[in-house]
Amino acid sequence: MNPLSTPVQRWRQVSPGEIVVELSTHTLVNKAANQLSIIAVTDAIIRVRHTVEAEFASRESLIVLPTETKGRLQVLEEENSLVLSTSEIRLEINRDTGAFTWFDKDGNLLTREPAEGGKTLEEITVNRTEWGTDTKFASEKTEDGEKTRASGGKQVFDRMAYSAKLRFEFSEDEAIFGLGQHEEGVLNYRGGTQHLYQHNLKVAMPVLVSSRGYGCLLDSTSLCIFRDNQYGSYLWTEVVPELDYYFILGPDFDRIVAGIRHLTGAPPLFPRWTYGYIQSKERYKSQQELLEVVGEYRRRELPLDCIVQDWCTWPEGQWGFKTFDAERFPDPRQLCEDLHAANTRLMVSLWPNMRGDANPDLEELREAGELLGDQSTLNVFSPCARDIYWRQAEQAYLQHGVDAWWSDATEPFKGDWQGTVKYEPEIRLQLNTAETKKFIDPGLLNAYSLEQSKCIYEGQRKTTDAKRVVNLNRSAYPGQQRYGTITWSGDIDANWKRLRNQIADGLNFTVTGNPRWTFDIGGFFVKPAPRWFRQSRYPDGCGDLGYRELYTRWFQFGAFLPMFRSHGMDAPREVWRFGEPGTQFYDTLVKFLHLRYRLLPYIYATAAREANEHYTLFRMLAFDFRSDPKALQVTDQFMFGPAFMVCPVTEPMYYESGSRPLEGVAKTREVYLPAGCDWVDFWTGERYEGGQTITADAPLETLPVYVRAGSIVPFGPAVQFADADPHGDWTLAVYPGADASFNVYEDEGDNYNYEKGAFAAFDLNWNDKEATLKVSERRGAFAGICPHRKLHLLRITPGAGYTGAESVPVVTIDYDGTETSRQLD
Repeated sequence: MNPLSTPVQRWRQVSPGEIVVELSTHTLVNKAANQLSIIAVTDAIIRVRHTVEAEFASRESLIVLPTETKGRLQVLEEENSLVLSTSEIRLEINRDTGAFTWFDKDGNLLTREPAEGGKTLEEITVNRTEWGTDTKFASEKTEDGEKTRASGGKQVFDRMAYSAKLRFEFSEDEAIFGLGQHEEGVLNYRGGTQHLYQHNLKVAMPVLVSSRGYGCLLDSTSLCIFRDNQYGSYLWTEVVPELDYYFILGPDFDRIVAGIRHLTGAPPLFPRWTYGYIQSKERYKSQQELLEVVGEYRRRELPLDCIVQDWCTWPEGQWGFKTFDAERFPDPRQLCEDLHAANTRLMVSLWPNMRGDANPDLEELREAGELLGDQSTLNVFSPCARDIYWRQAEQAYLQHGVDAWWSDATEPFKGDWQGTVKYEPEIRLQLNTAETKKFIDPGLLNAYSLEQSKCIYEGQRKTTDAKRVVNLNRSAYPGQQRYGTITWSGDIDANWKRLRNQIADGLNFTVTGNPRWTFDIGGFFVKPAPRWFRQSRYPDGCGDLGYRELYTRWFQFGAFLPMFRSHGMDAPREVWRFGEPGTQFYDTLVKFLHLRYRLLPYIYATAAREANEHYTLFRMLAFDFRSDPKALQVTDQFMFGPAFMVCPVTEPMYYESGSRPLEGVAKTREVYLPAGCDWVDFWTGERYEGGQTITADAPLETLPVYVRAGSIVPFGPAVQFADADPHGDWTLAVYPGADASFNVYEDEGDNYNYEKGAFAAFDLNWNDKEATLKVSERRGAFAGICPHRKLHLLRITPGAGYTGAESVPVVTIDYDGTETSRQLD
């Protein structure tokens, strides 16, 4: 069926916030109903459902939380349309075709469906795989770990459902962002296509955000496709009981994101230590090695907050067993105590699949019937399976003192993670989704990591409130942010194109509502191999000066991400692997490592806004400069909080692979300074007018970073770990040129007492005309609060940018929590 032109027959008001519109059924076969439910969740969020069944579906959404309807709908019947309005949105429904046209309250067009209508439902048969006694299992070792392949299953009928399509007519100058994190480095999806399924290198998020100031969240956990080409402009999803989506008005992107989180949940605050440096590699092989690496960081006085134990903590032959091998990790509790004594946390790797005849975790889940059809992978959709899995993790790791989780391979089935040829997108779509559908219901195709994250978060919250949940996950879906996760971009290869693509890929992830995204600094695969996903050219690893340059630029970029973490195989990642003190690469890495820690008061306060105000730390320029058309097209710059614009260097300037020197390469890059404000060079203090492209100096030791004029940035003391000096002096750097404000947030750092009100905040306000900084009275309190802190006020001027050394302050305030102000000469 293809019910496009479906005239409006009648309507009824179910409640002050819900209207049901009945459409003609003349185009439908064997269907007695054709109806729309339109609900004003708020006056800025409209839920739309379309069904051809007699009743709307009563399913519980995995994405959207139960939400009270707070909006009010007014109905106006006009000659050619039915008009539904809230205080912020006007929706016109064409009486002849049922086509929607969306306006804001002032009558400005947001978007519309094609004139003939834009909502279609196609009835489909949904099958499931039935695994019988003739099922054959085969094990194999892959670059994504050990896997069990099952064959011999039979497809049997499960139910009837629908494929649904929502069509758009975008405006000519409209830019479309979102859809999650993919591989191609695309920022604006106008004129493009994206397949939304989960993969090692892909994170599907069925969310669109438009430069015209609206967003669209499709409530489907099935395969989705976005197109804007000769075949039309639409979102399509494969298996749903009905079309179900949310239209969200901004117009500012922060407000759109707030709307998404209103529906799907806010991210709880991460502990302060997660915003320090996290050291990882594939892999540390013993308790002794972990302690030696941490000891070397402390000996060299290099900041560090966490070390990561990758896969294979388990004994040989027991893949995925949640335990520490007694020979290599003889005393897990002592390991955690020793690391904690060195002010370092431990993150451990968890896997959803298990193997081995003597694997107790696998046997327990198998006996309980809580595995998927391969008899190897956790059935994460079962509450019982989640309970067992959490108990195993808690007893094996948390009770010894482990601090954080690394949930790997949470898109457990892939069909193309082999071979030398990267197949065409449509073939990859078929291979990967077909493999997944063998074991997971097609209607739940994209939801595995969402439910895995729920397992870890709810399990730990029931067990303890002393540690905040930190779950580094390779996949994501809308709503996952409420479970204390951060997503990394998968097993990427080390090359300059991949580095460049990661910028847009990550920005399109965070605009969909989940603010936490990161990557493997330096790329996961470094050495070349005959695989399509290993296009690296550094067989000598850290010994290759070309790789050292690439790694250093990646490290600089990573210093301005929500999680600052280095990881990969083929080459160790500790700072001293790239040189020694006095050498160019080592000194540059150390410079940015220390800068990250100096910025912790700024970063932590801004991260608190993510939890409390629906803010986004790592943000595309459109968040702040939506009205600047040029800013919308910039794919290789981003904002880091309200003050910093970061411009990564994504081309080699010194060396090719093989340590071959490059000649005649300018040590600069072009930077676009968005209109609407002035910009200050972070390193030099030089000021530039916005709305222009400049050539920025970018030698190895300098990443082009600009601060918005009219900013206040709190810098903390130089420390070796995030909680080293909670009462230390701060420097408040004022970037004049406009009035400025910043909200400082502090709490106990790593528990959930902040949810009970144990936190403090105060405001910094700069009056540019009067050159006066006002510090407000402190609000709130918590255990260990700093009663008196010296605040060194520094006004940034040309020639006086950030040097890493202590600049001479203009004024010093001994802040005791009472309101005060100072004028800066």
